[in-house]
Amino acid sequence: MENFLKKTGWESIVTSIVFAIIGILFISNPEGTFKFAATVLGIIFIIFGAIKILNYFRDRGNTDFYNYDLIYGSVSVVAGIVIMVNSAALETIFRIIIGIWIIYSGIMRVSLALKLKSINSEVWMPVLIIAILMILCGLFITFYSGAIIMTVGSIILAYAIMDIIEGFIFIKKVDTAFKE
Repeated sequence: MENFLKKTGWESIVTSIVFAIIGILFISNPEGTFKFAATVLGIIFIIFGAIKILNYFRDRGNTDFYNYDLIYGSVSVVAGIVIMVNSAALETIFRIIIGIWIIYSGIMRVSLALKLKSINSEVWMPVLIIAILMILCGLFITFYSGAIIMTVGSIILAYAIMDIIEGFIFIKKVDTAFKE
């Protein structure tokens, strides 16, 4: 049992190290990472589309009247190519949508803060400060390419570091538990 638990702990640590490397890649090269992810996603769409197209021609006449595999496959192949060719544009659109959503949330919180102030609530100022920070973060994400990927990378890296520490603590606890 001790060996099994230690093995599980070490597997967790190795997995966390891989996550840390991915996080570092996201932080150090956000545009390249997004382009790579878009390429992989595009390839998946193309493969899925090719399978659907092949299924259509293989099963033509043998399946029901409502077989749309040729259409699904063609759209999937085209979507895969568009994703691969226009990865920078997709990243920009995604970033702007997320940024606008965060700005909108911040503006809604400013409105809430003003309503809280009008009823003499003590929490209106912290709500206003958080709302302003949200608006600034939304603007940052909207205008800085790679911000979202860097943020995700930072979160992945922080998670990995915490998980590595937890893994070593777990292994130490296993050693202590079986020595008693």
